[in-house]
Amino acid sequence: MEGIRVYAYGDVYKLPGTKGSLATAKARGGNVKVVYGFLDAIKDAKEYGKESVFFGVGFETTVVTVASPIYDGKVPKNLKVLSVYRLTAPGLDKAIEAHKDKGIPLDGIIAPGHVSSVIGANAWRYLPEKYGLPTVVAGFEPYDVILAVVMLLRQMLEGKPRLENEYSRVVRPEGNVYAWRKVLEVFEPIDAYWRGIGVLPKSGLKFKDAYATWDAAREYGIEIKPTPKELPPGCKCAEINLGIAVPTDCPHFKTRCTPSNPIGACMVSDEGTCAIWAKFGGGGFLEDLAKEAGIL
Repeated sequence: MEGIRVYAYGDVYKLPGTKGSLATAKARGGNVKVVYGFLDAIKDAKEYGKESVFFGVGFETTVVTVASPIYDGKVPKNLKVLSVYRLTAPGLDKAIEAHKDKGIPLDGIIAPGHVSSVIGANAWRYLPEKYGLPTVVAGFEPYDVILAVVMLLRQMLEGKPRLENEYSRVVRPEGNVYAWRKVLEVFEPIDAYWRGIGVLPKSGLKFKDAYATWDAAREYGIEIKPTPKELPPGCKCAEINLGIAVPTDCPHFKTRCTPSNPIGACMVSDEGTCAIWAKFGGGGFLEDLAKEAGIL
């Protein structure tokens, strides 16, 4: 669409789609601009003054940054948002089901800290109650992860699965009620497609009618749906994201699929399992470190 500027995060910029990536589109003359966040897109769209679209991708943490300024009336009407936001809990439930189906033991859950800072630690109370899984909300520093593992092991030894909040310096039991209320005012849950995994009930977010002014899907008639050839044969991205496979199980890992030439979401993002594994190692790499430290 001529003249429409597209804003995207740096990792999404490289993600291949059915007709190439946004990086490919820009190389062909497309009006694509990488931004650090939605506020940068707002500022640029005001200066640009023409039709523009922000590619809204992420989970509860990032959707807040979009819903809040829209709710507060700070987003120009020439800036639309293509909402492909996803909710964490349905994806986690799918991962738990996948472990059961494959007969892979799952001993406990480290719940995401940043997401929990928005929706609250109590959002995960159903994990020990419904699935009997020890659950700890944790932060991202090394000592946070170590402490979370210790807390999970204690629950396992006691045989008393429960919800604990290791990240209490950031995460409240109720979360950020004010911010999350804005999200639920602007968006509503819908059944949504997860690449390589399928449609998960009430796992996506779409604009409510009252905020249709900023809905790029309605404005431009965009329909996001599964494609028959979304991933190359043998790609294990879906299984890796569900935690039932590791990167080295994939025949494309570090051959056809690399951090500089990613195929799936788990390689394109710096936070993706495959990208981290490719850059820093895994499996045998950790074993070598343990031997050097005299642990093995």
